[in-house]
Amino acid sequence: MKIPVFKPLLIAGLTLTIAGCSSTSPALVSTPIENIDQLPLKVMPLTDAQLKDWNEADLLLDTIPGMSVKRAYNEIIKTRKGATVIVGVVDSGVDITHEDLRSVVWINKNEIPNNGKDDDNNGYIDDIHGWNFLGDAVEENLEYVRIYRDLKPKYEGKSSSSVSTANGEEFALYQKVKAEFEKEFTESEQTKVQYTSIKAQLTEAHEAVSKKLGKEDYTKEELAKMEVSDNIMGQYKVMLTQIQQNVDENIPEALKQLDGAIEYFDNRLKYNFNTELNARAIVGDNPDDITDTKYGNNDVTGPTEDKEDIKHGTHVAGIIAAKRNNNIGLNGVANNVEIMALRAVPDGDEYDKDIALAIRYAVDNGAKVINTSFGKYYSTHPEWVIDAIKYAAKKDVLIVNAAGNESLDLETNQVYPNDQSSEAPLEVADNFLTVGALNYSYGSGLVASFSNYGKTNVDVFAPGTKIWSTTPNNTYEYLQGTSMASPEVAGIAAMIRSFYPKLSAKEVKQIIMDSGLSTTASVVVGEEKATKKFTDLSVSGKMANLYNALILADKVSKR
Repeated sequence: MKIPVFKPLLIAGLTLTIAGCSSTSPALVSTPIENIDQLPLKVMPLTDAQLKDWNEADLLLDTIPGMSVKRAYNEIIKTRKGATVIVGVVDSGVDITHEDLRSVVWINKNEIPNNGKDDDNNGYIDDIHGWNFLGDAVEENLEYVRIYRDLKPKYEGKSSSSVSTANGEEFALYQKVKAEFEKEFTESEQTKVQYTSIKAQLTEAHEAVSKKLGKEDYTKEELAKMEVSDNIMGQYKVMLTQIQQNVDENIPEALKQLDGAIEYFDNRLKYNFNTELNARAIVGDNPDDITDTKYGNNDVTGPTEDKEDIKHGTHVAGIIAAKRNNNIGLNGVANNVEIMALRAVPDGDEYDKDIALAIRYAVDNGAKVINTSFGKYYSTHPEWVIDAIKYAAKKDVLIVNAAGNESLDLETNQVYPNDQSSEAPLEVADNFLTVGALNYSYGSGLVASFSNYGKTNVDVFAPGTKIWSTTPNNTYEYLQGTSMASPEVAGIAAMIRSFYPKLSAKEVKQIIMDSGLSTTASVVVGEEKATKKFTDLSVSGKMANLYNALILADKVSKR
């Protein structure tokens, strides 16, 4: 599932979650890791320009924990051209007509467009830019809701004593998902009501103050100077002051955030938790049969006219490959990439079958890097995805994966997809790289508050808070999550594979982990705001860095 991350909003004391190639110059030296902890902390807020490309910043030069992308282009890459690398984006879909993406979209040259034939005999008709494994489906249940829905007729009203030993494990699963469903459904209902009430109060206060001040975009200073003539206006001033101090001066923006949160929880109730919803029926396949592959279509942008449901995948694609230096939008991490769009992640939890087949499609059609910015905590056919990961490893394809946005320690929480678990800590393949998210504030807040972490289950961290990238219909937005951190690293992987094509997926993964920057500082993580050493939050204990990665790749390639 593409899990949105809303930034915290404090309202009237209530905290709400709205929330080949030439080698590099021998004179180049990687950033010395031992000096990082001596850097001064950046105490001034980032400017708008800095915020829009903070992922490209250099920690040493800018004191912003980006990936040294600009420095890599200025000092290493310069005008050099590497081999083109295809990156498979397994996601909600991609707006392939976007002004900053259309020139980097993969084209299947072995397929004749729109002739209704499978010209390249790969099993997919007219797959010019990838494949849509969801067909016309958009909304979907969460996985545990699907499990609850399917098991309910069998076990509703039964006690453990009335269930046979053979069905004991399945009944235990039913009880677990039933409890989670009831808890999450109730909390979503209550939160929606709460946010709706708060929005009404905030709207009333904002309208009154806007009328008094004669403007909607009043500043903190203007609000502070406003004289109040009665208790109601005084209450309005206190509420709006708290919003401005904790979120933004722009109250209309805060209202927009509330609208987004209300819509999010409304959709959860309508679709994600709706046990009457049979969204898969429109696809026309059997999701429990991995051999049933004749489904979907070639429309990688999906069925909705406004393209809102493909915002996530479009944003991910832009982080990796938005056309650099075209004076439009932003610069993607990689300048030598073709994006293969694979629509397999709905508004809800993905099906294991779709993910497994999408990975195999990407591998079979030339992708050397695959980005998987999604995840869930229940899986009915995890073996299918594991087999696909192993297949990608066998074909030397690197998979870069988002760690998840629930502030969890993955040492004790299983997330899917993954190449290991707490019960089986040994990796099933050497081509799967899991990425946690960084904040742009270097110091104790370095790790994004929402990011999952894990000493053996997360490999590296990368920028994931407030990332500027492409969104449908030639627009751009800030989004955040490990979903954004993963494509940052996929971009690094693509650059390494472009300039050093002889390096294996395993070697590229290790280079990214070994070449990152680290810190001995303690950082705040998890819902309980625990303090942990940054080096204990991932396998590498490091932050991905393009500049250092290219230098190390050059050295490894010469061994």
